[in-house]
Amino acid sequence: MPSRDAESEWCAQTLRFAPDHPTAAGHFPGDPIIPGALLLAHMLDAIMGAPCDARPYEVRFVKFLRAVRPGDQLTLRWRPLANGEQQFEAWRNGHADVVMSGSVRELTLELG
Repeated sequence: MPSRDAESEWCAQTLRFAPDHPTAAGHFPGDPIIPGALLLAHMLDAIMGAPCDARPYEVRFVKFLRAVRPGDQLTLRWRPLANGEQQFEAWRNGHADVVMSGSVRELTLELG
């Protein structure tokens, strides 16, 4: 369940990858990391509020700054910006290392 820091308007959620997480087995043998696409998918699920939410989002930008390993615990944080985007960050082990940052925005579909 996301929590909200009223002072900064950041929402946050904790995520922990199991030491034997299945995606790490082939990514990369002998030096396992959690794939960036999976990190981004977890962030989008957190921002949207539910994995089944079908609203389309556009990734404005994303930077993967450090490797995430099986067993790591992440704090996913996001907040709305004045331009309608959601800024996000993922921190490893509390606020020790930022591992991912970026922004997304909800797409509006025009039917006509």
